[in-house]
Amino acid sequence: MSDWTNYFEVNKATWNKKVNIHAKSDFYNLEAFKDGESSLKPYELNALGDVEGKSLLHLQCHFGQDTLSWSRMGAKCVGVDLSETGIELARSLNAELQQDAKFVCCNVLDTSAHISETFDVVFTSYGVIGWLPDLKPWAKMISERLKPGGTFYMVEFHPIVWMFEEVNGRMEMNYPYSQEQVIYEEYKGTYADKTSEMISKEYGWNHSLSSVVNALIEAGLKIESFKEYDETPYDIFPDLVPNASGMYRAKSPLFPFIFEIKARK
Repeated sequence: MSDWTNYFEVNKATWNKKVNIHAKSDFYNLEAFKDGESSLKPYELNALGDVEGKSLLHLQCHFGQDTLSWSRMGAKCVGVDLSETGIELARSLNAELQQDAKFVCCNVLDTSAHISETFDVVFTSYGVIGWLPDLKPWAKMISERLKPGGTFYMVEFHPIVWMFEEVNGRMEMNYPYSQEQVIYEEYKGTYADKTSEMISKEYGWNHSLSSVVNALIEAGLKIESFKEYDETPYDIFPDLVPNASGMYRAKSPLFPFIFEIKARK
């Protein structure tokens, strides 16, 4: 992991800066969340169902909205994130909302060094695995943190989405479907506030679907379901059209926007 240290440090610095911007953004709508609105989307709610009384580990939790949404539903939650600023805000929200979630600041690949307990559910969602250079240690850690019979669930943007780059308001296919080489980006603003003057400096990796699935299988997990959808809960491309359920679709769908995997130990 030493070869990746600089990448992680740069990413952590960027995420530390993002937290305060995101907490004030309409995208995260923190005041509505404090008033009781859930941040969870239909995919994960339908997949995991009733979590009352279940222990749940949320990987790469940012400042904890999803973690706390699961906590409000009765799960016993632990959230993990790389950003100290994110974890600090998550802990503050946990206290303010009188929940009993716990939050741990660490690199997600090091989770087992910081958390020894095992969980009924391990959960991760939307824009997470692209920050990881290798999915094998990630999957190994997930297996370590699951109880026998426990469920791993992820919902994530489809790797085809990451092949595109916005150039002058248009999406161009500029990146390989899967590549081991790191991708560096530097740009003004964030996905939650494109008008921000913040400079985002980010290292990321593109992972194929087969690399995700095979990493989980090699870690000893049994894939129970795999699904792809040509809609997304986020307005991630120009000219997407919202449908009646609040999802966004292309006018002429050509490829999936998200995928979900449910696996069991």
